Amino acid sequence: MVGRGRVSRVVAGCAVLLAGLVGCSGGPAPDTQSAAVQQVLDRRAAAIVDGDRSAFLATEAASGPAAGATEFDNLRDVPLAAWSYRLTALHRTGDRATADAELRYRIKGYDRAPVTAVRVLRLTLSGGRWVVSSDEPAEKANQQLWEQGAVEVVRGAHSLVLGVGQPRNVLRTYANLADRAVPAVTEAWGSDWPRHVVVLVPRTLQGMAGLLGAPASGYRGIAAVTTGEAGGVAKAPADRIIVNPDAYGVLGDLGKQVVLTHETTHVATRAHTTAATPLWLSEGYADWIGYRGTGRPPGQVASELDRSVTLGRVPAALPKDSDFAFAGDQGKLAQAYEGGWMACRMIADRWGEVRLNEFYRMVGDHRKRPGAVEGAMEKVLGTTPEAFTRQWQAYLRAQLG
Repeated sequence: MVGRGRVSRVVAGCAVLLAGLVGCSGGPAPDTQSAAVQQVLDRRAAAIVDGDRSAFLATEAASGPAAGATEFDNLRDVPLAAWSYRLTALHRTGDRATADAELRYRIKGYDRAPVTAVRVLRLTLSGGRWVVSSDEPAEKANQQLWEQGAVEVVRGAHSLVLGVGQPRNVLRTYANLADRAVPAVTEAWGSDWPRHVVVLVPRTLQGMAGLLGAPASGYRGIAAVTTGEAGGVAKAPADRIIVNPDAYGVLGDLGKQVVLTHETTHVATRAHTTAATPLWLSEGYADWIGYRGTGRPPGQVASELDRSVTLGRVPAALPKDSDFAFAGDQGKLAQAYEGGWMACRMIADRWGEVRLNEFYRMVGDHRKRPGAVEGAMEKVLGTTPEAFTRQWQAYLRAQLG
């Protein structure tokens, strides 16, 4: 039902190759065409930030497709603080050229650093100046939301919801859910996080997959995921909670709230979620906050695990990271989430919520997996992984089945 929160961004770059003739001074001659293309990209970026449609269209090929103008219009309501292109390579053949570039943009009030997207722009030489005929994601790069349609923007007290192909009242519902999630997470985790979220709602599952740059089959049945920079980067773009409207739409009111609270927890804990953090802890903790205060009994929340324990099949170990594979067996995936949730619930029950938070932070702050859980269990919980696993198994038998 809930999605994994550790989807890392990979930014591809390439070196600028300046093919210049050697001049009398012995240095390379200036690459005037690269400079001219960069100037066009700079004007294009300024027009987007300023909302100047005429200036933007002046950078577009008059005889080209209308996609550029459409995407400009799609962006109109997005509150942009910055938008820029950095030319990384230029490939020219006569009056045509292909530019590889890094697009960097920030959403006002949310992004502390730019989102980076790798783009390919095709240009033509018209009247002695370069103009853009297309601006698309590089091969295997993620789509941006505005490429899927006009972006509708809804602001909440603690949230910014950006949607495509969704009625405004539906987007307002997402904002209301996120606005309830943020204080709930703060109450459990603490206030050392931005305390606001960005939620992206595409039209379909295919749109979600495009935003993630991944096959849709891997996210079928997954209601939402969170993307972000793991590990406490001081200045980073705001995490994006990306919704699968197909799966999210079939959930009941409680399920929808749990999903948004779960994903908001990933946003809050990002700085303390590192390579040292096992998925049973990061996902279990997010579910623990998601269900905290709902009054739902373990047998209802952990229904797959409940059936297994009823049949006498108590897991031999805590879930492995590989058990959380989206494209794997869905029953196994559900049991992995449920097993992590029960482990965090047990810590909160036996050691207290304060110790659970200390345990989470200490594991992540270790930075490397070897020794992280073992050390935190010893220092915070006064136990060992072996003893903890036995306690968890006994807890499953007592609470389920």
